[in-house]
Amino acid sequence: MKPFQSLVVLLLAVALGVIASQFLGTEQLRQFGEVIYRYGGNDYRSTVPQVALMVLVGLLVLWLLWSLLASPFRAWGRYRRKQGRARLIDGIQAHEQGQWQRAEKLLESAAEDKEVTAVAMVTAVRSAQARDDQAAVNQYLQRLAGEDATLHALLQAERLLVQERPVDAINLLDTATIQPLPPRGLWLRTEALARAERAHEAYGQLGALRKQKVLPDEAVAELETRLAAQSLLEAGDVNALAAQWEATPKALRSDPDVVSAYALRAVALDWDEPALLNIEQALDTRWDESLVQLYGQMPVDKLATRQANLQRWLVNQPASPALLLALGRIATRQRQHSQAEDYLHRAIAAGAGPAAWEALGQLFVERGEPALGAQCFANALRQQRGDDSIALARADAVVTPLGPVVPERATVEEQSLMSQPLPVQPLQSVDRIDPVDPVVRDERDEFGNPRLP
Repeated sequence: MKPFQSLVVLLLAVALGVIASQFLGTEQLRQFGEVIYRYGGNDYRSTVPQVALMVLVGLLVLWLLWSLLASPFRAWGRYRRKQGRARLIDGIQAHEQGQWQRAEKLLESAAEDKEVTAVAMVTAVRSAQARDDQAAVNQYLQRLAGEDATLHALLQAERLLVQERPVDAINLLDTATIQPLPPRGLWLRTEALARAERAHEAYGQLGALRKQKVLPDEAVAELETRLAAQSLLEAGDVNALAAQWEATPKALRSDPDVVSAYALRAVALDWDEPALLNIEQALDTRWDESLVQLYGQMPVDKLATRQANLQRWLVNQPASPALLLALGRIATRQRQHSQAEDYLHRAIAAGAGPAAWEALGQLFVERGEPALGAQCFANALRQQRGDDSIALARADAVVTPLGPVVPERATVEEQSLMSQPLPVQPLQSVDRIDPVDPVVRDERDEFGNPRLP
Protein backbone atom coordinates (compact mmCIF):
# COMPACT_ATOMS: atom_id res chain seq x y z
CA MET A 1 0.00 0.00 0.00
CA LYS A 2 1.29 3.44 -0.85
CA PRO A 3 2.09 5.98 1.97
CA PHE A 4 -0.70 8.30 0.92
CA GLN A 5 -3.20 5.47 1.14
CA SER A 6 -1.83 4.50 4.55
CA LEU A 7 -2.28 8.03 5.83
CA VAL A 8 -5.86 8.15 4.59
CA VAL A 9 -6.63 4.86 6.35
CA LEU A 10 -5.12 6.13 9.59
CA LEU A 11 -7.14 9.36 9.50
CA LEU A 12 -10.33 7.47 8.86
CA ALA A 13 -9.63 5.19 11.81
CA VAL A 14 -9.02 8.16 14.13
CA ALA A 15 -12.19 9.87 12.90
CA LEU A 16 -14.22 6.74 13.56
CA GLY A 17 -12.76 6.53 17.05
CA VAL A 18 -13.63 10.14 17.85
CA ILE A 19 -17.16 9.74 16.54
CA ALA A 20 -17.66 6.58 18.55
CA SER A 21 -16.46 8.25 21.75
CA GLN A 22 -18.90 11.13 21.21
CA PHE A 23 -21.94 8.89 20.78
CA LEU A 24 -21.06 6.61 23.64
CA GLY A 25 -20.80 8.18 27.05
CA THR A 26 -18.37 7.12 29.70
CA GLU A 27 -21.07 5.53 31.78
CA GLN A 28 -22.27 3.54 28.85
CA LEU A 29 -18.70 2.42 27.98
CA ARG A 30 -18.03 1.28 31.56
CA GLN A 31 -20.54 -1.47 31.23
CA PHE A 32 -17.99 -3.16 28.93
CA GLY A 33 -15.47 -3.09 31.78
CA GLU A 34 -12.74 -0.85 33.13
CA VAL A 35 -8.99 -0.94 32.76
CA ILE A 36 -6.80 0.43 35.56
CA TYR A 37 -3.21 1.19 34.71
CA ARG A 38 -0.86 2.14 37.54
CA TYR A 39 2.38 3.88 36.77
CA GLY A 40 4.60 6.02 39.03
CA GLY A 41 2.12 5.90 41.94
CA ASN A 42 -0.72 7.16 39.82
CA ASP A 43 -3.75 5.20 38.67
CA TYR A 44 -5.13 5.68 35.20
CA ARG A 45 -8.66 4.48 34.59
CA SER A 46 -10.27 3.88 31.27
CA THR A 47 -12.88 1.69 29.68
CA VAL A 48 -12.11 -1.37 27.58
CA PRO A 49 -13.41 0.14 24.28
CA GLN A 50 -11.29 3.23 24.82
CA VAL A 51 -8.18 1.17 25.50
CA ALA A 52 -8.85 -0.97 22.43
CA LEU A 53 -9.29 2.14 20.33
CA MET A 54 -6.04 3.62 21.65
CA VAL A 55 -4.18 0.38 20.93
CA LEU A 56 -5.60 0.27 17.44
CA VAL A 57 -4.63 3.87 16.81
CA GLY A 58 -1.15 3.20 18.14
CA LEU A 59 -0.67 0.19 15.89
CA LEU A 60 -1.85 2.18 12.92
CA VAL A 61 0.61 4.94 13.75
CA LEU A 62 3.48 2.46 14.05
CA TRP A 63 2.49 0.83 10.78
CA LEU A 64 2.36 4.21 9.10
CA LEU A 65 5.80 5.13 10.42
CA TRP A 66 7.21 1.79 9.22
CA SER A 67 5.66 2.33 5.81
CA LEU A 68 7.16 5.78 5.57
CA LEU A 69 10.61 4.51 6.61
CA ALA A 70 10.51 1.51 4.24
CA SER A 71 9.06 3.37 1.29
CA PRO A 72 12.49 4.34 -0.19
CA PHE A 73 13.65 0.74 -0.11
CA ARG A 74 10.42 -0.48 -1.65
CA ALA A 75 10.71 2.17 -4.33
CA TRP A 76 14.24 1.02 -5.11
CA GLY A 77 13.11 -2.58 -5.30
CA ARG A 78 10.28 -1.66 -7.64
CA TYR A 79 12.71 0.26 -9.80
CA ARG A 80 15.07 -2.72 -10.02
CA ARG A 81 12.23 -5.10 -10.86
CA LYS A 82 11.01 -2.70 -13.51
CA GLN A 83 14.50 -2.52 -14.98
CA GLY A 84 14.79 -6.31 -14.83
CA ARG A 85 11.51 -6.75 -16.67
CA ALA A 86 12.64 -4.26 -19.28
CA ARG A 87 15.91 -6.18 -19.77
CA LEU A 88 14.00 -9.45 -19.98
CA ILE A 89 11.71 -8.04 -22.67
CA ASP A 90 14.63 -6.56 -24.59
CA GLY A 91 16.55 -9.83 -24.28
CA ILE A 92 13.65 -11.88 -25.63
CA GLN A 93 13.22 -9.42 -28.51
CA ALA A 94 16.95 -9.60 -29.28
CA HIS A 95 16.74 -13.40 -29.26
CA GLU A 96 13.83 -13.36 -31.70
CA GLN A 97 15.75 -10.93 -33.93
CA GLY A 98 18.82 -13.19 -33.98
CA GLN A 99 21.07 -10.90 -31.89
CA TRP A 100 22.37 -13.80 -29.83
CA GLN A 101 25.18 -12.18 -27.83
CA ARG A 102 23.18 -9.06 -27.02
CA ALA A 103 20.28 -11.25 -25.92
CA GLU A 104 22.55 -13.24 -23.59
CA LYS A 105 23.92 -10.11 -21.94
CA LEU A 106 20.45 -8.66 -21.38
CA LEU A 107 19.09 -11.96 -20.08
CA GLU A 108 22.00 -12.44 -17.68
CA SER A 109 21.29 -9.00 -16.27
CA ALA A 110 17.56 -9.72 -16.04
CA ALA A 111 18.26 -13.01 -14.24
CA GLU A 112 19.30 -11.05 -11.15
CA ASP A 113 15.60 -10.82 -10.38
CA LYS A 114 14.79 -14.20 -8.79
CA GLU A 115 11.26 -14.13 -10.12
CA VAL A 116 12.37 -14.25 -13.76
CA THR A 117 15.70 -16.07 -13.46
CA ALA A 118 14.38 -19.35 -14.86
CA VAL A 119 12.70 -17.71 -17.88
CA ALA A 120 15.78 -15.60 -18.61
CA MET A 121 18.13 -18.59 -18.39
CA VAL A 122 15.96 -20.70 -20.71
CA THR A 123 16.08 -18.04 -23.41
CA ALA A 124 19.80 -17.54 -22.79
CA VAL A 125 20.39 -21.27 -23.33
CA ARG A 126 18.58 -21.14 -26.65
CA SER A 127 20.60 -18.09 -27.73
CA ALA A 128 23.86 -19.86 -26.85
CA GLN A 129 22.71 -22.95 -28.75
CA ALA A 130 21.93 -20.81 -31.78
CA ARG A 131 25.54 -19.62 -31.95
CA ASP A 132 26.87 -23.11 -31.03
CA ASP A 133 28.66 -22.06 -27.83
CA GLN A 134 28.56 -25.24 -25.75
CA ALA A 135 30.51 -23.70 -22.87
CA ALA A 136 27.92 -20.96 -22.47
CA VAL A 137 25.10 -23.50 -22.80
CA ASN A 138 26.52 -25.61 -19.98
CA GLN A 139 27.02 -22.52 -17.82
CA TYR A 140 23.42 -21.36 -18.26
CA LEU A 141 22.09 -24.89 -17.71
CA GLN A 142 24.03 -25.21 -14.48
CA ARG A 143 22.59 -21.92 -13.25
CA LEU A 144 19.11 -22.98 -14.35
CA ALA A 145 19.39 -26.28 -12.47
CA GLY A 146 19.62 -24.36 -9.18
CA GLU A 147 16.54 -22.28 -9.99
CA ASP A 148 14.10 -24.64 -11.73
CA ALA A 149 14.85 -28.37 -11.96
CA THR A 150 11.90 -29.06 -14.29
CA LEU A 151 12.91 -26.51 -16.93
CA HIS A 152 16.50 -27.73 -16.69
CA ALA A 153 15.37 -31.32 -17.32
CA LEU A 154 13.27 -30.31 -20.33
CA LEU A 155 16.11 -28.38 -21.96
CA GLN A 156 18.61 -31.14 -21.25
CA ALA A 157 16.23 -33.76 -22.68
CA GLU A 158 15.92 -31.72 -25.89
CA ARG A 159 19.71 -31.65 -26.21
CA LEU A 160 19.95 -35.40 -25.64
CA LEU A 161 17.38 -36.07 -28.36
CA VAL A 162 19.31 -33.89 -30.78
CA GLN A 163 22.41 -35.93 -29.92
CA GLU A 164 20.46 -39.18 -30.61
CA ARG A 165 20.64 -40.29 -26.97
CA PRO A 166 16.99 -41.17 -26.27
CA VAL A 167 17.73 -43.58 -23.40
CA ASP A 168 19.55 -40.85 -21.45
CA ALA A 169 16.66 -38.49 -22.12
CA ILE A 170 14.17 -41.03 -20.74
CA ASN A 171 16.24 -41.56 -17.60
CA LEU A 172 16.46 -37.80 -17.06
CA LEU A 173 12.72 -37.27 -17.51
CA ASP A 174 11.95 -40.14 -15.13
CA THR A 175 13.70 -38.38 -12.23
CA ALA A 176 11.45 -38.31 -9.17
CA THR A 177 12.14 -34.66 -8.35
CA ILE A 178 10.45 -33.37 -11.51
CA GLN A 179 7.31 -35.51 -11.33
CA PRO A 180 4.62 -35.07 -12.48
CA LEU A 181 5.92 -34.02 -15.86
CA PRO A 182 4.44 -30.93 -17.52
CA PRO A 183 2.78 -31.35 -20.94
CA ARG A 184 5.99 -30.64 -22.84
CA GLY A 185 7.80 -33.20 -20.71
CA LEU A 186 5.21 -35.83 -21.67
CA TRP A 187 5.73 -35.07 -25.35
CA LEU A 188 9.52 -35.26 -25.02
CA ARG A 189 9.28 -38.57 -23.18
CA THR A 190 6.97 -39.96 -25.87
CA GLU A 191 9.41 -38.95 -28.59
CA ALA A 192 12.33 -40.41 -26.66
CA LEU A 193 10.50 -43.74 -26.21
CA ALA A 194 9.75 -43.88 -29.94
CA ARG A 195 13.39 -43.25 -30.84
CA ALA A 196 14.53 -45.85 -28.31
CA GLU A 197 12.42 -48.48 -30.16
CA ARG A 198 9.90 -48.63 -27.33
CA ALA A 199 6.93 -47.51 -29.39
CA HIS A 200 4.51 -49.68 -27.41
CA GLU A 201 5.25 -47.64 -24.25
CA ALA A 202 5.08 -44.40 -26.20
CA TYR A 203 1.68 -45.39 -27.56
CA GLY A 204 0.41 -45.68 -23.99
CA GLN A 205 1.08 -41.96 -23.37
CA LEU A 206 -1.19 -40.74 -26.16
CA GLY A 207 -4.14 -40.44 -23.77
CA ALA A 208 -2.21 -38.07 -21.50
CA LEU A 209 -1.07 -36.03 -24.49
CA ARG A 210 -4.65 -35.65 -25.68
CA LYS A 211 -5.78 -34.64 -22.21
CA GLN A 212 -3.02 -32.07 -21.79
CA LYS A 213 -3.64 -30.57 -25.27
CA VAL A 214 0.09 -30.31 -25.81
CA LEU A 215 -0.32 -30.98 -29.56
CA PRO A 216 -3.08 -30.16 -32.06
CA ASP A 217 -5.55 -32.93 -32.80
CA GLU A 218 -4.08 -33.46 -36.28
CA ALA A 219 -0.58 -33.82 -34.85
CA VAL A 220 -1.79 -36.30 -32.21
CA ALA A 221 -3.54 -38.36 -34.90
CA GLU A 222 -0.39 -38.41 -37.01
CA LEU A 223 1.69 -39.40 -33.99
CA GLU A 224 -0.75 -42.20 -33.18
CA THR A 225 -0.47 -43.58 -36.70
CA ARG A 226 3.32 -43.43 -36.60
CA LEU A 227 3.54 -45.13 -33.21
CA ALA A 228 1.04 -47.83 -34.22
CA ALA A 229 3.07 -48.65 -37.34
CA GLN A 230 6.34 -48.64 -35.40
CA SER A 231 4.87 -50.92 -32.72
CA LEU A 232 3.98 -53.46 -35.41
CA LEU A 233 7.45 -53.28 -36.93
CA GLU A 234 9.01 -53.87 -33.49
CA ALA A 235 7.04 -57.08 -32.84
CA GLY A 236 9.46 -59.86 -31.92
CA ASP A 237 7.49 -62.87 -33.16
CA VAL A 238 4.23 -63.87 -34.79
CA ASN A 239 2.30 -63.99 -31.51
CA ALA A 240 3.44 -60.51 -30.51
CA LEU A 241 2.56 -59.22 -33.98
CA ALA A 242 -0.93 -60.73 -33.79
CA ALA A 243 -1.50 -59.31 -30.31
CA GLN A 244 -0.34 -55.86 -31.37
CA TRP A 245 -2.56 -55.98 -34.45
CA GLU A 246 -5.58 -56.89 -32.31
CA ALA A 247 -4.78 -54.00 -29.94
CA THR A 248 -4.63 -51.54 -32.85
CA PRO A 249 -7.83 -49.45 -33.14
CA LYS A 250 -10.12 -50.48 -35.98
CA ALA A 251 -9.87 -47.04 -37.53
CA LEU A 252 -6.13 -47.56 -38.04
CA ARG A 253 -6.36 -51.09 -39.48
CA SER A 254 -7.18 -49.63 -42.88
CA ASP A 255 -4.52 -46.90 -42.71
CA PRO A 256 -1.91 -47.49 -45.46
CA ASP A 257 1.09 -46.90 -43.21
CA VAL A 258 -0.17 -49.22 -40.49
CA VAL A 259 -1.19 -51.95 -42.94
CA SER A 260 2.16 -51.67 -44.74
CA ALA A 261 4.04 -52.01 -41.45
CA TYR A 262 2.01 -55.09 -40.52
CA ALA A 263 2.50 -56.69 -43.94
CA LEU A 264 6.24 -56.06 -44.01
CA ARG A 265 6.74 -57.45 -40.52
CA ALA A 266 4.51 -60.47 -41.27
CA VAL A 267 6.50 -61.27 -44.42
CA ALA A 268 9.75 -60.93 -42.47
CA LEU A 269 8.37 -63.49 -39.98
CA ASP A 270 7.32 -65.84 -42.86
CA TRP A 271 3.64 -65.14 -42.29
CA ASP A 272 2.73 -64.41 -45.88
CA GLU A 273 -0.96 -65.22 -46.09
CA PRO A 274 -2.16 -62.79 -43.35
CA ALA A 275 0.04 -60.08 -44.86
CA LEU A 276 -1.61 -60.40 -48.27
CA LEU A 277 -5.09 -60.77 -46.77
CA ASN A 278 -4.86 -57.58 -44.72
CA ILE A 279 -3.57 -55.60 -47.70
CA GLU A 280 -6.47 -56.87 -49.81
CA GLN A 281 -9.00 -55.95 -47.12
CA ALA A 282 -7.48 -52.49 -46.73
CA LEU A 283 -7.57 -51.86 -50.48
CA ASP A 284 -11.18 -53.01 -50.66
CA THR A 285 -11.98 -50.51 -47.89
CA ARG A 286 -9.91 -47.55 -49.06
CA TRP A 287 -7.83 -47.30 -52.22
CA ASP A 288 -4.19 -46.26 -51.82
CA GLU A 289 -1.48 -46.15 -54.48
CA SER A 290 1.41 -46.92 -52.14
CA LEU A 291 -0.38 -49.93 -50.71
CA VAL A 292 -1.15 -51.47 -54.10
CA GLN A 293 2.46 -50.87 -55.13
CA LEU A 294 3.60 -52.82 -52.06
CA TYR A 295 1.09 -55.56 -52.91
CA GLY A 296 2.64 -55.95 -56.35
CA GLN A 297 6.29 -56.10 -55.28
CA MET A 298 6.09 -58.24 -52.14
CA PRO A 299 8.47 -61.23 -52.41
CA VAL A 300 5.81 -63.88 -51.78
CA ASP A 301 4.08 -66.51 -53.88
CA LYS A 302 0.39 -66.82 -54.87
CA LEU A 303 1.06 -64.92 -58.05
CA ALA A 304 -2.14 -66.07 -59.76
CA THR A 305 -4.31 -64.97 -56.82
CA ARG A 306 -2.60 -61.62 -56.63
CA GLN A 307 -2.93 -61.15 -60.40
CA ALA A 308 -6.66 -61.94 -60.21
CA ASN A 309 -7.17 -59.39 -57.43
CA LEU A 310 -5.23 -56.75 -59.34
CA GLN A 311 -7.28 -57.34 -62.47
CA ARG A 312 -10.45 -57.10 -60.37
CA TRP A 313 -9.34 -53.72 -59.01
CA LEU A 314 -8.37 -52.60 -62.52
CA VAL A 315 -12.06 -52.43 -63.44
CA ASN A 316 -12.60 -49.56 -60.98
CA GLN A 317 -9.09 -48.07 -61.24
CA PRO A 318 -8.18 -48.30 -64.94
CA ALA A 319 -5.73 -45.37 -64.86
CA SER A 320 -3.93 -46.24 -61.63
CA PRO A 321 -0.16 -46.16 -62.32
CA ALA A 322 0.67 -48.24 -59.23
CA LEU A 323 -1.92 -50.87 -60.19
CA LEU A 324 -0.63 -51.14 -63.77
CA LEU A 325 2.94 -51.36 -62.47
CA ALA A 326 1.95 -54.11 -60.03
CA LEU A 327 0.26 -56.06 -62.85
CA GLY A 328 3.40 -55.69 -64.97
CA ARG A 329 5.61 -57.00 -62.18
CA ILE A 330 3.35 -59.96 -61.46
CA ALA A 331 3.17 -60.83 -65.17
CA THR A 332 6.96 -60.60 -65.42
CA ARG A 333 7.39 -63.03 -62.55
CA GLN A 334 4.97 -65.41 -64.32
CA ARG A 335 7.00 -65.19 -67.56
CA GLN A 336 4.10 -63.53 -69.37
CA HIS A 337 6.44 -61.16 -71.16
CA SER A 338 4.13 -59.71 -73.80
CA GLN A 339 1.38 -59.03 -71.26
CA ALA A 340 3.89 -57.58 -68.81
CA GLU A 341 5.28 -55.26 -71.48
CA ASP A 342 1.80 -54.00 -72.27
CA TYR A 343 1.01 -53.29 -68.60
CA LEU A 344 4.35 -51.55 -68.06
CA HIS A 345 3.93 -49.34 -71.11
CA ARG A 346 0.49 -48.35 -69.82
CA ALA A 347 1.96 -47.67 -66.38
CA ILE A 348 4.60 -45.40 -67.90
CA ALA A 349 1.93 -43.55 -69.85
CA ALA A 350 -0.10 -43.16 -66.64
CA GLY A 351 2.87 -41.60 -64.84
CA ALA A 352 4.37 -44.48 -62.85
CA GLY A 353 7.79 -42.86 -63.21
CA PRO A 354 11.28 -44.37 -62.86
CA ALA A 355 10.01 -47.52 -61.13
CA ALA A 356 8.06 -48.53 -64.23
CA TRP A 357 11.06 -47.85 -66.50
CA GLU A 358 13.24 -50.03 -64.26
CA ALA A 359 10.68 -52.84 -64.30
CA LEU A 360 10.45 -52.62 -68.11
CA GLY A 361 14.24 -52.66 -68.41
CA GLN A 362 14.44 -55.76 -66.25
CA LEU A 363 11.80 -57.38 -68.44
CA PHE A 364 13.80 -56.70 -71.61
CA VAL A 365 16.98 -58.04 -69.99
CA GLU A 366 15.21 -61.27 -68.98
CA ARG A 367 13.79 -61.56 -72.50
CA GLY A 368 17.24 -61.30 -74.07
CA GLU A 369 17.07 -57.69 -75.29
CA PRO A 370 19.78 -55.94 -73.28
CA ALA A 371 19.92 -52.94 -75.63
CA LEU A 372 16.29 -52.05 -74.96
CA GLY A 373 16.85 -52.74 -71.27
CA ALA A 374 19.73 -50.26 -71.20
CA GLN A 375 17.51 -47.62 -72.82
CA CYS A 376 14.84 -48.21 -70.16
CA PHE A 377 17.36 -47.88 -67.34
CA ALA A 378 18.65 -44.68 -68.92
CA ASN A 379 15.10 -43.31 -69.02
CA ALA A 380 14.67 -44.18 -65.35
CA LEU A 381 17.76 -42.13 -64.53
CA ARG A 382 16.53 -39.27 -66.69
CA GLN A 383 13.21 -39.13 -64.89
CA GLN A 384 14.93 -39.27 -61.50
CA ARG A 385 16.86 -36.17 -62.56
CA GLY A 386 13.65 -34.51 -63.73
CA ASP A 387 14.42 -34.83 -67.46
CA ASP A 388 12.12 -36.16 -70.17
CA SER A 389 12.38 -39.76 -71.26
CA ILE A 390 13.40 -40.81 -74.77
CA ALA A 391 11.40 -43.14 -77.01
CA LEU A 392 12.75 -46.67 -77.27
CA ALA A 393 14.50 -47.66 -80.53
CA ARG A 394 15.05 -51.28 -81.43
CA ALA A 395 18.45 -52.25 -82.83
CA ASP A 396 17.05 -54.18 -85.87
CA ALA A 397 19.43 -52.81 -88.58
CA VAL A 398 18.68 -53.58 -92.29
CA VAL A 399 21.82 -54.37 -94.36
CA THR A 400 21.76 -52.65 -97.79
CA PRO A 401 24.34 -53.21 -100.62
CA LEU A 402 26.96 -50.54 -100.93
CA GLY A 403 26.82 -48.53 -104.19
CA PRO A 404 29.77 -46.91 -105.88
CA VAL A 405 31.17 -43.96 -103.98
CA VAL A 406 31.36 -40.99 -106.37
CA PRO A 407 33.11 -37.82 -105.22
CA GLU A 408 30.98 -34.71 -105.37
CA ARG A 409 33.56 -32.72 -107.36
CA ALA A 410 34.46 -35.41 -110.02
CA THR A 411 34.09 -34.59 -113.70
CA VAL A 412 31.47 -36.15 -115.91
CA GLU A 413 33.96 -38.55 -117.48
CA GLU A 414 35.39 -39.52 -114.12
CA GLN A 415 31.90 -40.11 -112.79
CA SER A 416 31.03 -42.30 -115.80
CA LEU A 417 34.25 -44.25 -115.45
CA MET A 418 33.84 -44.67 -111.69
CA SER A 419 30.27 -45.80 -112.13
CA GLN A 420 31.31 -48.59 -114.46
CA PRO A 421 32.09 -51.99 -112.91
CA LEU A 422 35.69 -52.85 -112.38
CA PRO A 423 37.24 -55.27 -114.92
CA VAL A 424 37.57 -58.80 -113.74
CA GLN A 425 41.18 -59.83 -113.33
CA PRO A 426 42.16 -63.46 -114.07
CA LEU A 427 42.91 -65.52 -111.02
CA GLN A 428 46.53 -66.17 -110.38
CA SER A 429 47.80 -69.28 -108.70
CA VAL A 430 49.19 -68.97 -105.25
CA ASP A 431 51.90 -71.32 -104.21
CA ARG A 432 51.88 -70.60 -100.46
CA ILE A 433 51.10 -67.98 -97.83
CA ASP A 434 53.70 -67.06 -95.32
CA PRO A 435 52.06 -66.88 -91.88
CA VAL A 436 54.53 -64.22 -90.77
CA ASP A 437 54.34 -62.10 -93.89
CA PRO A 438 50.70 -61.90 -95.08
CA VAL A 439 51.78 -61.03 -98.67
CA VAL A 440 50.97 -63.67 -101.31
CA ARG A 441 54.13 -64.69 -103.16
CA ASP A 442 53.83 -65.63 -106.85
CA GLU A 443 57.10 -67.16 -108.09
CA ARG A 444 57.35 -68.09 -111.83
CA ASP A 445 60.16 -69.11 -114.11
CA GLU A 446 61.27 -67.35 -117.21
CA PHE A 447 58.66 -69.22 -119.33
CA GLY A 448 55.73 -68.03 -117.18
CA ASN A 449 55.08 -71.36 -115.57
CA PRO A 450 54.68 -71.57 -111.82
CA ARG A 451 57.80 -72.72 -110.07
CA LEU A 452 57.41 -75.83 -107.97
CA PRO A 453 58.69 -75.77 -104.43
